[in-house]
Amino acid sequence: MSTDIERTDQVTADLTTITDDEIFRSHEGGKLSVELTAPLETKRDLSIAYTPGVAQVSRAIAADQELVKKYTWTDRLVVVVSDGSAVLGLGDIGPRASLPVMEGKSALFKKFAGLNSIPIVLDTNDPDEIVETLVRLRPSFGAVNLEDISAPRCFEIERRVIEALDCPVMHDDQHGTAIVVLAALLGAVRVQSRDIAGLKVVISGAGAAGVACANMLLLAGIDDVVVLDSKGIISAGRDGLNDVKAGLADRTNPRGLSGGAAEALSGADVFLGLSAGKIAEELIASMAPRSIVFALSNPDPEIAPDVAAQYAEIVATGRSDFANQINNVLAFPGVFRGALDVGARRITERMKLAAAHAILSVVADDLSPTMIVPSPLDPRVEPAVAAAVAAAAKEDGVA
Repeated sequence: MSTDIERTDQVTADLTTITDDEIFRSHEGGKLSVELTAPLETKRDLSIAYTPGVAQVSRAIAADQELVKKYTWTDRLVVVVSDGSAVLGLGDIGPRASLPVMEGKSALFKKFAGLNSIPIVLDTNDPDEIVETLVRLRPSFGAVNLEDISAPRCFEIERRVIEALDCPVMHDDQHGTAIVVLAALLGAVRVQSRDIAGLKVVISGAGAAGVACANMLLLAGIDDVVVLDSKGIISAGRDGLNDVKAGLADRTNPRGLSGGAAEALSGADVFLGLSAGKIAEELIASMAPRSIVFALSNPDPEIAPDVAAQYAEIVATGRSDFANQINNVLAFPGVFRGALDVGARRITERMKLAAAHAILSVVADDLSPTMIVPSPLDPRVEPAVAAAVAAAAKEDGVA
């Protein structure tokens, strides 16, 4: 057993002893601080770092705008942007209540990718205002991680920000989730010696993560994907579909199923839970033999993993206290690091696919039913993802 796995087991064991007091104390004053990279101890230091010396650097940048990348932190700075409208499983709690989550995201960027990051929470839900704010702030950052913005607005906002800015932009709730889900599914079918293309996949949830995962799995070669929302199976011709769901209906449900979870899960190979809705035990029991269950809602999975394991051969959740944690931290630090390393102007589909395969490569020799993805704490993950993403960016001509 590797050192990393042993460390992860210890972290899992320690979760049962965490108290509310410990949690709140760890957040006092926030989780971020600014560190100096130049000394400020003497008058000479002050003259170099600030006035009068700094004026020379400002004049140089004014004469050559590209120098801002060399003499400021801009090209290595990721802004984590949210309006607080879809935070974790808490829903629309507003920008201030979302800030601890955004601070945590910035801390993960620093810890796992060595990237500077700052949280920006916006007191507006208006797409026009959000896009305009980021356009005006563009000189201050090098990449945008959109976070916890509700669907369907998140799709429009991400599209418009990508169009408006010449830097990497990614809504992590969509694409970070999709990357890690694909990596985990690739790991699961490799354990089972199966072909991913032949799977029948049911996705519960048609929000940001559900739509992105459907698109990613289709891109990876899975033909039979069925998506459920609160009203049942999304299918062509169903009344009341918004533009996003109508587009999804055109690309999914090739067998033309109708009805709800019972009809979708009967004989299915994979259940992917990305909503807060519960799935009954008997529905998991109705799935095909050797089924795979990813119950990813946090903090409460769609079905308890011990119950799902009575019927499914491989079970994963989004939690760190169960085996097979499918967590976005496996993806986003390396994706942004790789994109920034080569000066990518955007994040492409090829870069996302490369990230998924890189995550899997880290544990390719150690795969088992209880290890289909590496631990989020595995130090090999971020470098592997960053290198794969950087290479894919060059292949796509966006570096």
